[in-house]
Amino acid sequence: MDRLTHVDERGRARMVPVGGKSSVRRLARARGHITLSAATRALIADDAVKKGDVLATAEIAGTMAAKRTSELIPLCHGLNLGHVRVVAELDADGVRIESEAACTGPTGVEMEALTAVTIALLTVYDMCKAVDHAMAIGDVVLVDKHKADPT
Repeated sequence: MDRLTHVDERGRARMVPVGGKSSVRRLARARGHITLSAATRALIADDAVKKGDVLATAEIAGTMAAKRTSELIPLCHGLNLGHVRVVAELDADGVRIESEAACTGPTGVEMEALTAVTIALLTVYDMCKAVDHAMAIGDVVLVDKHKADPT
């Protein structure tokens, strides 16, 4: 089995050095879901949640979170993100969140995409917690990550 990159020879956590790596275009996509009651979905659809527009607020929160990922994840590199997109949509049993993050740099943007989804889901939870006590967040996954030489 390969050694973990965030652990040194003595087993101590460390930030992975990326200074010598070349900058390439990197993109990552993630998604997640929060299950809501029918009544809560109706409130969101009617823009009747007392705290405001749930979907728009979740999208903004996810975007903000992606930009601050390195402040939340201890060994995560700070990145100059060139693109973040978060989409929150009602579906048959809740809200699905999808995110996309991109940069040109020496390390990937998976953590930024995953953080965007997670914080967007937590925002939906926060905005709806007064009316729905059975919400469940789940299925947060990295959908895609890739890199390509800049052109």
